[in-house]
Amino acid sequence: MRKIAIYGKGGIGKSTTTQNTVAGLAEMGRKVMVVGCDPKADSTRLLLGGLAQRTVLDTLREEGEDVELNDVRKTGFSGVLCTESGGPEPGVGCAGRGIITSINLLEQLGAYAESEKLDYAFYDVLGDVVCGGFAMPIREGKAQEIYIVVSGEMMAMYAANNISKGIVKFAEAGGVRLGGLICNSRNVDFEKDMIEAFAEKLGTQMIHFVPRDNIVQRAEINRKTVIEYDPGHAQAEEYRTLANKIENNKMFIVPKPLEIDQLEKMLIEHGLAT
Repeated sequence: MRKIAIYGKGGIGKSTTTQNTVAGLAEMGRKVMVVGCDPKADSTRLLLGGLAQRTVLDTLREEGEDVELNDVRKTGFSGVLCTESGGPEPGVGCAGRGIITSINLLEQLGAYAESEKLDYAFYDVLGDVVCGGFAMPIREGKAQEIYIVVSGEMMAMYAANNISKGIVKFAEAGGVRLGGLICNSRNVDFEKDMIEAFAEKLGTQMIHFVPRDNIVQRAEINRKTVIEYDPGHAQAEEYRTLANKIENNKMFIVPKPLEIDQLEKMLIEHGLAT
């Protein structure tokens, strides 16, 4: 089983990219589990057709410790298994703790057991690596591969650079490696060239450039991935291509994060700051 975590700046389209990619893998016949690591609990919505799913933390609060796997895991599109960690009540506690609690509970309940025959476990992780809870998938070796969703916007690359620093910090102890950057295009000038240059400086690859298309928003309004909503659309093929590239990826590295002045210089050289 391959354990993959998807990171990226908040609002970059990380959950949408993850769910569409997972749909592509499921369509290929792979058995996949998605663990949503965002307090908003929206990491599996498109795979479940918008059905509300009780989070791990909500279930524990309501039922105590007497919880079974089916209480916190639902089956979605093409057999994808879906879990949402959830978060604490507003204004109380640390959201990162929800990830720790959720992953530990899933392990105790046998979600990752050989009998489950999983090909992939995906962790869709909130934002930047600034909190111990959100860093758990890479800190404790829960994930082996990291993909960072990024765009040609400065703050998206700044977040990707910070996430790379987190990978470096935990690479030796946990064995985690960066598998590449996924560019979720925002139609920024020179975007593809800029992300390819950024990836090269980090020592990795831009594994795929996902073009911007309004079909993604239309599919989301209908509570579906693009692959389910309009399987013949060109954008669905983009996600299938990304899924195939992840399936066949052999490039896993410890990244070389940039200093902030190096990052800014690169942006200027590629026209973003002119």
